[in-house]
Amino acid sequence: MDNNKRPESMERITTPALAEAFINEQITAVRNQVGDKKVLLALSGGVDSSVVAALLIKAIGKQLVCVHVNHGLMRKNESEAVIDMFGRELDANLIYIDATDRFLDLLADVSEPEKKRKIIGAEFINVFADEARKLEGVSYLAQGTIYPDILESIKQAEGKKAVKSHHNVGGLPEDLKFELVEPLKFLYKDEVRVVGEALGLPHNMVYRQPFPGPGLGVRCLGAITRDRLHALREADAILREEFDKCGLAEKVWQYFIAIPDIKSVGVKDESRYEGWPAIIRAVNTKDAMTATIEEIPYEILHKITYRITHEVEGINRVLLDLTPKPIGTIEWE
Repeated sequence: MDNNKRPESMERITTPALAEAFINEQITAVRNQVGDKKVLLALSGGVDSSVVAALLIKAIGKQLVCVHVNHGLMRKNESEAVIDMFGRELDANLIYIDATDRFLDLLADVSEPEKKRKIIGAEFINVFADEARKLEGVSYLAQGTIYPDILESIKQAEGKKAVKSHHNVGGLPEDLKFELVEPLKFLYKDEVRVVGEALGLPHNMVYRQPFPGPGLGVRCLGAITRDRLHALREADAILREEFDKCGLAEKVWQYFIAIPDIKSVGVKDESRYEGWPAIIRAVNTKDAMTATIEEIPYEILHKITYRITHEVEGINRVLLDLTPKPIGTIEWE
């Protein structure tokens, strides 16, 4: 049987009862797999890793070591929120690693999207390997891999190219000593949320906006520079703040800013002002395999545009992406 293919007999998880059955099945499977060994988990604070953390805590308790890596590509105040939520509120066994310089140095002058993803994915593994050397009895690496990650990373049929790679699917170094624990690998995003609610996670955590593993690295298009990354982080924070105010945050599945490595001429203080464009993308989806565009009222767009162009240094235009999936992917890279 293909280990990366969802079993045909597997029923879609749509109810609390089905979620409970899945949870009990995975608890047994995880306990049988890891025994008394420790498990490392990449805890981003997103839906997938949060549900994995809750499930593994239920299964193996303090054998789970949650590792949050700040790779310098997080949204504004993201790492602080993860530390507060998991380290304090949920009392998880949490290790925080600030690897900003380590990642950004490796990504300097790298513009090809797949190369960026592979660098970020490989360095995540390196960071976990470094952390594992400091701990005793760690034999497993848990990941929040879900089925759309696998489907987009493997060839669906002969002659078709992979859409894009994911940092948590394949490509592990040959000398890596960890065995993978991936309890959600055959679930779609909507199923993950049902399981999260059945595990008792807070609503705002279960329905937290998805965030890609490579973070802002795939939204700072082309070669990443620290000044453009800073502008992206600030513009994205404005977008999320305005969506929260007008109620779109609860209505839209995924919304973000992308900034390409191009500049155009603008005018600021009656002088020539060259700046980057900030591209708004807002989509809705049930399974992440297809996506539709969410209509944003012009009044909101005008307010977001004004704030970004007046509050964020380096940005002189705001654009709106109206492309559904397919033909576009949810992320630009």
